Formats: sequence, structure tokens, C-alpha cells
Amino acid sequence: MLATYGVVRLLESEDERWWIWIAAFAGFGLMAKYTVVFFLAALLAGFVFTPARRHLASRWFLFGCSLTLLIAVPNLLWQAHHNFISLHFLEHIHARDIRLGRSGAGSFWLFQALICANPFALPLTIAGVITAWRSVRYRALSIAFILTILFFAATKGRGYYTGAVYPAIIAFGAVAIMRWASSLRSVFCNTIVIVLWTGILAFGVYATCVLVPVASSGPLKAFALARSEDLREEEGWDTFVETIAQVRDTLTPEQRSSLGIATVNYGEQGAVEILGGSYGLPAPISLTNSAWLRGYPTPQPTTLIVTGLDLDGANDEFTDCRLAARVPYPANLNNEESKYGRDIFLCGPPHLPWPEFWKKYQRFG
Repeated sequence: MLATYGVVRLLESEDERWWIWIAAFAGFGLMAKYTVVFFLAALLAGFVFTPARRHLASRWFLFGCSLTLLIAVPNLLWQAHHNFISLHFLEHIHARDIRLGRSGAGSFWLFQALICANPFALPLTIAGVITAWRSVRYRALSIAFILTILFFAATKGRGYYTGAVYPAIIAFGAVAIMRWASSLRSVFCNTIVIVLWTGILAFGVYATCVLVPVASSGPLKAFALARSEDLREEEGWDTFVETIAQVRDTLTPEQRSSLGIATVNYGEQGAVEILGGSYGLPAPISLTNSAWLRGYPTPQPTTLIVTGLDLDGANDEFTDCRLAARVPYPANLNNEESKYGRDIFLCGPPHLPWPEFWKKYQRFG
């Protein structure tokens, strides 16, 4: 969004020193999300295929490219040192999303209409694309928007990946529609403004009540939990960690002296890491995502509390597993943990030596 703002200022003012600001915003954007590179490529195409290409010959553009690279170099060096692990992560979750049907064309375009842009802002989006396209000065932004959307659609990306390209194009559309509405009779102009504003605000309130925990109890909380899977995933972690502590309390002193807690997903890992301290639990052991890079503890634990697997899965990876407890989640919780992660097992060490086990069972999710 900030990079787009810089582009607008560049195209508006013809002051090519804005390339430095664009480059800085782009560099920091890349440090947050690598998918920014696809927007930057689409933006570059927008410049190449329009008269704005003259700005690419500026020394400030070259300075800007150097600045973006300078900001991103530490990250790139880290990636190179770790065998570009983020590429493996992205490959895994992309394959997973396609397998689970999260990246189909239908869901992608539904996200564009309902999530990335408020449905009542869709006319503003369309007007923004047309307005920017019809303007020789700003056509590069229209091309960048269209190419970004089409790229993620063609590669079966998740629908929300494109969300950040909408605000600028919606702003273009808002200006265009207001200019057009102002040329109409006042009754029509006022009707258009009222309908758009009322619709945008009403859907915004609805989305807020679904996505944001605006109340800790009562009908608003029930409304949100019934409609938001993400919010339901935030519930029950205190019960989860408390149950692990109860299993730990049943162990002998010898078992507790060499105890590890092996978690499968990052939610379980985070819960133990954040909430486990008050119960005196050791740091979690996890093979998922960046937790894998932390390695396994030394000395290596010989008694493990294992979460996130069924009995067959636990026995495949660890020795002498038995069911130790079931997390007493509320019956109405209905999230991933309550459906698939209730069982907690007590196991011995992995079948493989720890170094081989760690290398073989690296996970992404």
C-alpha cells in the first residue's frame, strides 16, 4: 500500500526521487511477505507497457533498486544459509491448499468480491480499474492491479493474498464515482452516496462482528464463534495446557527429570510456550515451520508427552506410546483441536536417533 502511494506521488509530481521511497516501502514489504515480489513484478510491467516507462531510465530508479536489495539482503543471506527453507514451506502449503480445495477458482473470485473488497465497494473497485486505465498518467497502476489478481488466480493462490492491492484502486474509484455523481441531479447524487456508504458501513459492521472478538461473552461472542473458524481456534488453549500439566504431575521424579513435550502444530507449540510457564512445563519440542530450526533439546528427553497425533501416528514416530489423557474441551467448541487433537500420549524417545528423527520428520503447516 505504501509502495503504491509512492508510485502515485511519482506519477503525479514527476519527481523521480520518489523511487527512493517506493524502494524503501518495497524492501520492508518483502521483509514481511515474499509475495510482494509478484506485485512489484506486475508494477514493473505496468511501467514498461505505458509511457511511464521513461521513469525507469532515471538514476533514482537504479538507486531505488539498490536500496530494496540492500534492505532484503540479510533475509536473502539467511535463506541461502538455510537452504531457502521458505520456498519449501510455500511449496508445501500451496500443495496442501490445492489438495484441500482452498485454492479453487470459485473460492478465489468469491474472496475478491466478499473479503478483499467489501461487496458494496465492488463498484468502486471496477470504477478505479477503468479510471486508472483511461488515464495515461496512472495506467501503470491499473495494469499492476489486474496482473497481480490474474497471477494469483492462474497459480491458484489463496483468495486473500491479493487483499493489499485493493485500497488504492478503490480510492481511485471513489474519486471517479463522486465526480460522476456530482454531475447528476442532487437527488440522484445523494441516493448514490447514501446507498454506497450505507452498504459499505453495514457490511463492515457485519464483518467486524464476525472476525473481531468485540465481546467476551453474550450474543455477539456466540455470533462470531458460530461464523469464524479462526476465532474458534483461539479458544481452549488454557484447557489444553492444563491437561498437559496434569499428565506431567502423574510422572515419577525420574520421568519428570527427562521430560519433553512434543507438539505437532504451531498452535499447540505456541500454547505450551506461552501458557506453559505458569505450570512449570519445559519448552515445547516442535518440528513444524520455524520451530524446526530451533532443534531438539540437549540432553535429549527420554520421556515425552506427545500431542496432535492419533495413537497410530504416535507409535509410528515414538516408542511405547499409551493414551495418557483426553483434553476436556467444551462440547460446543467445534475447532480443529477439539475434533482432531484431544488425545495426549505418554511415549518414550523416537524410534530413530534424535538427529535422524529431526531430519526425517520436518513439517510445514
